[in-house]
Amino acid sequence: MILHHYESSPFSEKMRLIFGAKGIAWQSVIVPVMMPKPDVIALTGGYRRTPFLQIGGDIYCDTALMCKIVDKLAPTPPLYPAAYAGLAEIVAQWADGSLFWTAVPYTIQPASIPYMFPAADGAFMQAFAADRAAMTPNMKRASLPDGAAQLATYLGRLEAMLADGRAFLLGAAPCIADFSAVQSLWFMHRSPPVAKMLDGHTKLLAWYGRVLAFGHGTATPLSSADAIAIAAAATSHAETSVNAGGFAAGDLVTVTPTDYAHDPVSGVLIGLTDESVVVEREDARAGRVHVHFPRLGFQISR
Repeated sequence: MILHHYESSPFSEKMRLIFGAKGIAWQSVIVPVMMPKPDVIALTGGYRRTPFLQIGGDIYCDTALMCKIVDKLAPTPPLYPAAYAGLAEIVAQWADGSLFWTAVPYTIQPASIPYMFPAADGAFMQAFAADRAAMTPNMKRASLPDGAAQLATYLGRLEAMLADGRAFLLGAAPCIADFSAVQSLWFMHRSPPVAKMLDGHTKLLAWYGRVLAFGHGTATPLSSADAIAIAAAATSHAETSVNAGGFAAGDLVTVTPTDYAHDPVSGVLIGLTDESVVVEREDARAGRVHVHFPRLGFQISR
């Protein structure tokens, strides 16, 4: 498994902690924090969000799908325990969406800048702000008072889930809900002024420590050029089939995120189910790659 990520990315931390919980050895490619990302685009065809997972010539986008792939290849301990698999995914979807989009924008506030970007100059901050604004052109950011109130409500709900003394959000063992929720708290901790909001949430802080204790597994650095070469050298790909309605194998399609970073990826449709969509594309450097997306949060168009 090759994870394309950068250190301060919350969704990357989600995946790194899952690798740690499962004891996975993986290869680490560090990608740019903002555009341009030519080596990323060579593999994904336009998808710019971080992280993404590479296995040979198969590229998996969005952590919701990536976690399914990782859990299939390394099933112990399971991310989706049978006893509460549906509930775990519902909580994870809330954490990846509502909690994330409350905690992260609130954390990136003026009081946080000296801690989160200690070496950044004005030019970098201006470029970073423009890059993120381009990713979320229609998103209205909450005011600091509104954001604080919303975040306090969400933190209180997580604390209440742990009030009975359980070790993790849904029981005695960690699941996808824990790793989806912990990324936002991890990001908050990057800013000491914001992290103070967690004071008094004793159950939540203890849970946070337990999840972070899993670590990141065993990572081996890999250059982006070597990752592209691995894709180009692939002689086979994961099996796919088209068995959902509306499209046929061989259709030329685009797949576009519907929430943010609306960068379409074009290719030949080779996989389509109710859960995922796969397009095949050719790249001058990466060769023939199969790019996989979940159906939730993405739109397919001819």
